[in-house]
Amino acid sequence: MFDLKDLMSRVNLPQDITRRGFLQVATVTAAFAAMNQSRAQTGAQPYIILETPKGLIVGDPSLCVDCQRCEMACTEFNDGKNDPVLARIRIGRNIWYGPGNPGARPLQGVWGDSTVYQDTCRQCAHPVPCANACPQGAIRVDPKTGARYVDEDKCIGCGLCQKACPWDMMSFDREKQKASKCFLCDGEPKCVKACPAAALTYMPWKDRSGEPARRPTHGYLPEENANQCSVCHG
Repeated sequence: MFDLKDLMSRVNLPQDITRRGFLQVATVTAAFAAMNQSRAQTGAQPYIILETPKGLIVGDPSLCVDCQRCEMACTEFNDGKNDPVLARIRIGRNIWYGPGNPGARPLQGVWGDSTVYQDTCRQCAHPVPCANACPQGAIRVDPKTGARYVDEDKCIGCGLCQKACPWDMMSFDREKQKASKCFLCDGEPKCVKACPAAALTYMPWKDRSGEPARRPTHGYLPEENANQCSVCHG
């Protein structure tokens, strides 16, 4: 799965592509085609995700009133129950409860500034940490929205995707033993509609991968995926 325009943007080519630039894109495209053809011969699904989603959800902490209706709307729509633990959006405060408490956010002052933050899935472009870590290829791309979602039929509940996400945005249902993540509710995010303060926005996709991570990743990558990554990432 690849998108030629996206590849062109990654090598900084103008729209009126030069012959040299065309050969560069063609070489990269051929490499990805060869990798995915190899996986297809063994029955494996191409795991490398290059195309970007059409949108993502962002929050405005200055507007959030900490009512957590977004978390309720998420789980009621996706899981049929009100369970914030399963929510694909997370509401929390920027505050420490002691100098030894491990912090997950940049703090203002010694104890934090008590600002309410809305954590949402970054809908990462390639490389996608959770998808790359999954040994079953269970994290796929929704053809309608481009959102990354968990295919429950493939998920084995190993939890590696949770450990791989730098922002800790994977959810896990202990009853079903399945992972889950934000898939943008098929393009109509219920959390955005439920927010009474208009503190959430569903907007065109932008790269948020440069934001500070909440925790280090475990670095696990299935051997088959690691071999494919070496084509581009050495």
